[in-house]
Amino acid sequence: MYKRIDRKAIRAKKHYRIRKNISGTATCPRLAVYRSNKHIYAQLIDDVAGITLAAASSTEAGFAGVGNQEAAKKIGLTLAQKATAKGITEAIFDRGGLIYHGRVAALADGAREGGLKF
Repeated sequence: MYKRIDRKAIRAKKHYRIRKNISGTATCPRLAVYRSNKHIYAQLIDDVAGITLAAASSTEAGFAGVGNQEAAKKIGLTLAQKATAKGITEAIFDRGGLIYHGRVAALADGAREGGLKF
């Protein structure tokens, strides 16, 4: 009688729609975000070469497993510092089918404060 909502399938569909329009390069990589219930992860990806240029997550040593908005902002700052050390100043933001709100938005704000432009 009721239609079951498959949230994973909806997110995957949104992610596919986003990814068919954006692609990262060595000078302007894709900032991909993944958010789980407990942690948040971010990577700068060069899609042309198929490599990760820099990555940061809440599973690293300095974050003590906290997956809240403050940790997300720190992860954005950390990723921006790693990127500027490698000479990367611009990126394309890939929210991965997630809503631009809460931890995802905090990570983006932290990356912008750290010096990444997108």
